[in-house]
Amino acid sequence: MKVTRHAASRRRRTRTGTRGLWTTAIAALAATGVVLCLVMVLRPDGGSDPGRTVAASAADTPSSTTQHKPSRSPSPSASPSPSTAPPTATPGASPSKSPAATPGARAAASKPARAASAEVPSAGRIRPGVTYRGLATHYDAADGNGACLFGPSDGLMIAAMNHTDYETSRACGAYIRVRAASGATVTVKITNECPLPCAPGQIDLSKQAFAKLGALSAGELSITWTLLSPSTSDTVAVRYKTGSTQYWCGIQVVGHRNPVARLEVRADGAWRALARTEFNYFLSEQGTGCGGALRITDIYGEQLQLDGIPVRADVLQPTGVQFRQR
Repeated sequence: MKVTRHAASRRRRTRTGTRGLWTTAIAALAATGVVLCLVMVLRPDGGSDPGRTVAASAADTPSSTTQHKPSRSPSPSASPSPSTAPPTATPGASPSKSPAATPGARAAASKPARAASAEVPSAGRIRPGVTYRGLATHYDAADGNGACLFGPSDGLMIAAMNHTDYETSRACGAYIRVRAASGATVTVKITNECPLPCAPGQIDLSKQAFAKLGALSAGELSITWTLLSPSTSDTVAVRYKTGSTQYWCGIQVVGHRNPVARLEVRADGAWRALARTEFNYFLSEQGTGCGGALRITDIYGEQLQLDGIPVRADVLQPTGVQFRQR
């Protein structure tokens, strides 16, 4: 019995010793952790919490659906692009206002865009109130017909416009006053084209018109000339080209006081401008608007609307209307 009691007592001491060792080890580890924390906090670089760094990086990164790629900064040797370079002020220059900051621009932007046919057309190369310089030459005009295909003229106070200022027949039917260095003048109607090498500003007059300025033997004269909007008793007429039908047509305007800038047809509830040709017809190659309502616009922006002009090939159809004198 004594031996058993002694063994039991030894076993209790062993357990007690083991428990004490574990307690001492845990205390030592805890003390070591405290020391490490103090060292990290007191380091010169301040240290950082790895867990906090990872969390912050994840929070700062946007999701893949909203992430924008950052624009690359130019290298020191590269010049920044105009879109990224900071604005620079030019000495003596007033800063320009952006359209968005201009009340007028905002108002214009808020208005619906007008159809192209409603815009006032430009005058083209030959503009009202401008004096042009060039040479006058002469040609045999015969019956007065020419590239504009107006047909024979009642009189021969006519001329051919140089190719550049003819501008795809835009000059056809224009009235101009030509003045020579001597002071003599003549008023002519453009019915023809003077092909190259006729230079810009050059007018090739009928012999009859040239004779009003000087002797035919001179061959050419230095001149100036200006566009006119003459008084006339004529009214505008419309002619469909030979071969025109409701499926294809060419339309010509004749007898207009001012040069014609545009011709439109009414189709599907809208006005559609037709293409102009060198031979002074507006073509509807798909038949759009042939025989329907027409709208004619002169270089000043005045519009004449004509309803129900039937397709009658090569027939001059009067309209009874005319552009205003300018």
